[in-house]
Amino acid sequence: MSPEDRPHAGEVTQLLSDWRSGDAEAGPQIISLLYRELERMAGSYLRNERTGHTLEPAGMVSELYLRMMKGAVVPYQDRAHFFAVAARQLRRILVDYARKRKGRGDERFFVTLSGLEGSPAGMKGDDLEALEEAMNELEKLDERAHKVVELRFFAGLKEDEAAELLGLSRTTMKRDWAFARAFLISKMGPSN
Repeated sequence: MSPEDRPHAGEVTQLLSDWRSGDAEAGPQIISLLYRELERMAGSYLRNERTGHTLEPAGMVSELYLRMMKGAVVPYQDRAHFFAVAARQLRRILVDYARKRKGRGDERFFVTLSGLEGSPAGMKGDDLEALEEAMNELEKLDERAHKVVELRFFAGLKEDEAAELLGLSRTTMKRDWAFARAFLISKMGPSN
């Protein structure tokens, strides 16, 4: 997405502030404003799924909208925090979908970590539930590295975009990314 296609960061920040302050209309406005970016994130997830997958990016964003609008408002700190929460929710949508399919006796539902640019090297398709467990462990161990994976791998952001959203230097981004990749590989096993 080109910079001129992106919503102005100040507008997003103001809406997040309004939403935290109780403006119920600000939440839907944020989703609407960031719809194209959220749909791109959902598409990044789905590019790595099996052929013939029944979920589509627009459907995932609709489910994301429902999940983010129900219940208590998350006190989003900034745009990066919003996208990290969105990436986590998109991942959970896929995990929930996989569990439902598995419960019906459908084929296993796989995600490939090696299909995206910069994704953890040497990993084959791994079960989403195992990936979810590994990501939860990573979050407990190193929250910033967890956010890097969510934005780079799951949200499909380039290194510079993720670094900017998280307020990190390129060196720190690369170091966190290398650590997170090694951690995930150790938890999920080498590819055969």
